[in-house]
Amino acid sequence: MGASQSPRSAQVIDLDAMRQRQQAQKHLVRLAPELDGLEMVYQLAASPDTYYGMPILAWGLREDGNVVGLVPWMETLTACHKVNSQENGYFIGYRDPETEEIFDTPPDHKYYELTAAAEYFEYEASGEVTLIQQIPDTLGTHALCMNHPDAPWSMKPVYGWRLYSDGSIDALLADEQKATMTPILLSDKCLYSARSCHQSVYFFQRHIANRILEEDPATLEALAMMVVPSE
Repeated sequence: MGASQSPRSAQVIDLDAMRQRQQAQKHLVRLAPELDGLEMVYQLAASPDTYYGMPILAWGLREDGNVVGLVPWMETLTACHKVNSQENGYFIGYRDPETEEIFDTPPDHKYYELTAAAEYFEYEASGEVTLIQQIPDTLGTHALCMNHPDAPWSMKPVYGWRLYSDGSIDALLADEQKATMTPILLSDKCLYSARSCHQSVYFFQRHIANRILEEDPATLEALAMMVVPSE
């Protein structure tokens, strides 16, 4: 006769908790500005034979130890490898304009810089979301701000970026009426977080922002298609 097997209780797996832990490993814990002109290379589905370059704003160290390039893209500061839209562009790699080399992983020196800084500026986690770091915007990024689809929009220069303890990043804009000195610096009280005051924010490179401000017809038409949901 075969031995009877003792009943075993089913193991309960909390998938939601597992997803939260995996997501936490992707949180950014440190930023390093890109000051040597390295670029993100991307392509458009409409131009498969053409490569486009976009300056990288910064590099970010994630909780899992990986380093990612970061660019202002659409509605947020986005990891380069997550740029994956047939219409707006998809990531190809990184490029050093000086050597014209294209590579698919972040440079080693940025990993060493970020890990050393994260170790030196290690913070104690708390139950509240706190400010970890601020970096200046060095690309002339602009934010198109709207509080309602039918309300007037405003184009404002981005002065910097804030990294919070939950891994979120927000742009720093200025209330010019509260500015008391020029140029505006990251420590000035006239700066505020974009998401705290504006319902919708879209980020643009400097040359695109200036075309919008000059009311270039083709640029405004493309803008209308992007920010107004199709019916």
